[in-house]
Amino acid sequence: MPFLTGGYPSLDVTTAAIGAVAAAGASVIEVGIPFSDPIADGPVIAASMHEALAAGATVDSVFHAVRKARRTTDVGLVAMVSASIVTKIGAQEFVACASDAGFDGLIVPDLDITCAGELGGFCDERGMSLSLLVAPNSSRARVAQLTELCRGFIYLLARAGLTGERESNPEIAHSVEAIRLASALPIAAGFGLSTPAHVAAVTQHADAAIVGSALVRRMGSTHPVEAAAEFTQLLATGLRTGATSA
Repeated sequence: MPFLTGGYPSLDVTTAAIGAVAAAGASVIEVGIPFSDPIADGPVIAASMHEALAAGATVDSVFHAVRKARRTTDVGLVAMVSASIVTKIGAQEFVACASDAGFDGLIVPDLDITCAGELGGFCDERGMSLSLLVAPNSSRARVAQLTELCRGFIYLLARAGLTGERESNPEIAHSVEAIRLASALPIAAGFGLSTPAHVAAVTQHADAAIVGSALVRRMGSTHPVEAAAEFTQLLATGLRTGATSA
């Protein structure tokens, strides 16, 4: 489940990369809506969002880029978006526009759980998923509360802290077990995943591995679409072969 920053390094690249990454082995693609104060994002993704905004990327322009990509691919597309953006536009309007653009769901990392029911209702009307983040140190009660509000899949933080590349394999077995006791929804784990070994380790327990910073960093190259596709193809070997190194 690769992550792309919408509008980085350009909107045309976002459109092309969605199709290329899907063809390279992605089952679902997460597209980040650029935000001036990214939530929990490390330096790579934060910098990509600032660059996208500086180049003129907006919510509408990212939706347009996704709409163009949707014409040629049926891969799952999920928007990662700050609750501030959703609130500014209006929850019902945002969900409608995201759905019309071709998104299948939303991840809202900073959503106040008191607002999750209303937003989830709007997502239900459009047949969209809504995923909240579950931290690895969440109490049993907190896990139950968060997973009850999710639709489609649950986003598990594989590590605490900010996004970014790490060397060690994440330890998620205990967290996944706690979530399985509370919900039957699929679990996607992200934060700090950057190699086929990480993908293999995560998917021994969870249903999907989310890779962001390592992919976005490679898209700062001269040929970002090709770089994204090649890296996705490499990561996917973790699913097929249980690779132990990059």
